Amino acid sequence: MSGGPLRGFRDYVPPDAGARSELRRRLRGAARRSGFQELEVPSVESFELYQTKSGAGIAAETWTFRDKGDRPVALVPEQTPSLARIFADRAKAEPLPVKWFTVAKSWRYEEPQSGRTREFVQFNLDILGVPGVAAEADLLATAALALDDAGAAGLYRFRINDRAIAEGIGRRFGATEPERLFRAIDRFRKVGPEEFEKELAGAGVDPARTGELRTLLASAGEGIEPARLDGYLGRLSAEGVDPSADPGLARVRELTGLLVAMGLGGRIVFDPTIVRGLAYYTSTVFEAFATVGEARALFGGGRYDHLIELFGGPPTPAAGLALGDQTLEILLRAAGRWPEGEPALDTYVVTVRPELLGEALGIVEALRRNGTTAEADLLGRSMSRQLREAARRRCRRALILGLKEASPGALVERDLATGTQREIAREPARGPA
Repeated sequence: MSGGPLRGFRDYVPPDAGARSELRRRLRGAARRSGFQELEVPSVESFELYQTKSGAGIAAETWTFRDKGDRPVALVPEQTPSLARIFADRAKAEPLPVKWFTVAKSWRYEEPQSGRTREFVQFNLDILGVPGVAAEADLLATAALALDDAGAAGLYRFRINDRAIAEGIGRRFGATEPERLFRAIDRFRKVGPEEFEKELAGAGVDPARTGELRTLLASAGEGIEPARLDGYLGRLSAEGVDPSADPGLARVRELTGLLVAMGLGGRIVFDPTIVRGLAYYTSTVFEAFATVGEARALFGGGRYDHLIELFGGPPTPAAGLALGDQTLEILLRAAGRWPEGEPALDTYVVTVRPELLGEALGIVEALRRNGTTAEADLLGRSMSRQLREAARRRCRRALILGLKEASPGALVERDLATGTQREIAREPARGPA
């Protein structure tokens, strides 16, 4: 029997497990400071839930099986369908807007590669009940706060677009299959010119004009910054899009204005190649991407105004995003910003003689119940080895029990950063109340 995990899965041992826990704590903290409330969903759902949202194609990447009642079920590949199911059931009782976040494991049967495993943790932010782009602005501001708190400040930017703009571009060039057009445009930077033109032809674009369309998309470079946005959108409207794109152009302008007012103008660009591949997005779409290293996508999201209705709920405007842990870990490690692991211990109680262990554990218990992180040696090691262990655990101080030079009933407190020592009185150990 193999001693390792299944292909596409990972073991996380200390200190990495502690670092990941710390990362989740930071993400949760940012969400809560932004007024989001945590939602917890099951790990297994009816497979029909994903067919409702994403169609039959979802089966290719979902871990499906039949339960003991012979019902088709699936390990949760994403959180949004569960959120939609829950909200549809509670819509009448939930005051709007609803701001929910989840931090949960998900599973997808995909080909493992760097930044993509078959089991991963996803951080989702969703706002329901807000029809305007103020929801998107709040989502992106919260995502910026979460990424900054996670350690990624200065390492990312947001790309924003609107599907109406992509559809308007397609109509200008004769596209007859909007969804195929969206998939083609979304792959603009990921495939060569020949494959891109082949995909455009499949969407109904006139082959004689695919070069013109490619030039139009390439004219945005790596993205249009806010200061250049009005000029670029004006040219796009005049030269490259059907008038049906006008609502999308207006939404992009409004969203950009809100983000600039929030102090995030330096982190956003307009990118006409961002359309997101999922069919349920209805207008605005966005991604975060790393600005260093391999420029990986860190998260994606957008507006999905009709999803709640698919689950039997009332018409509800909604927008959300999903941040995966794998690409964020790669970015933070490469930048030397990966958390150290579990937080450092505050106190290590050191015994001069093994027979003092009981007294040491009493002190440790009292400290813990007073809110201080504390530990003592359980292996009967020498005093010097205990002090080395305290340093390894990044303790702030050591309390040394049993030194001959100490006054009766006193402990010696050693500052492990400076090495300075002082005597302190020992309070009686307090057990559970």
